[in-house]
Amino acid sequence: MTSYFRPALVLLGAFSLLTGAAYPLAVTGVAQAVLPFQANGSPVLKDGAVIGAALIGQSFAAETYFHGRPSATAAADPQDPAKTVESPYNAANSTGSNLGPSSAALKQAITERVAALGGGAQPADLVTASGSGLDPHISPQAALVQIGRVAAARGLAEERVRQLVQAQVEPPLLGVLGEPRVNVLALNLALDRLAR
Repeated sequence: MTSYFRPALVLLGAFSLLTGAAYPLAVTGVAQAVLPFQANGSPVLKDGAVIGAALIGQSFAAETYFHGRPSATAAADPQDPAKTVESPYNAANSTGSNLGPSSAALKQAITERVAALGGGAQPADLVTASGSGLDPHISPQAALVQIGRVAAARGLAEERVRQLVQAQVEPPLLGVLGEPRVNVLALNLALDRLAR
């Protein structure tokens, strides 16, 4: 009987060390050597302090900033852990709303978001949440429709803000993958620099 246990225990220990320690350490070491910015979470610095991540959106509500996509992420309610409360861009709880096109709650949320933006036709990414709830980007159109509000709130010429937005547009990856996009955090940081 012990002749069966010994090889099993040796293999368990060997594979635990290999897959639980050696492999993760090797992958972490290669990532730190080859892509240290990405391996460390793509941190965005301002005055030497980390203020966000390039790949995780943030909630901007002030009129002086461009707003990102709505976020459907939630967190446990501090008053009742059995319930959840809205927690925009909560990276610990990345998820979409899972509401489909026939959902009355989704239609109501979109109607409210469109009304908050002044009504009429609005870019879809300003009124619908992304699948992860963490999307840091908006379309160039979503940034362009916010120029009037941001320029007025900051006392800047609209054309100057428009040029800033156009300078922040990122092309599709390799010219073909995805759509042109604007990183909201990068745009707002550039906006702060412009206003100085």
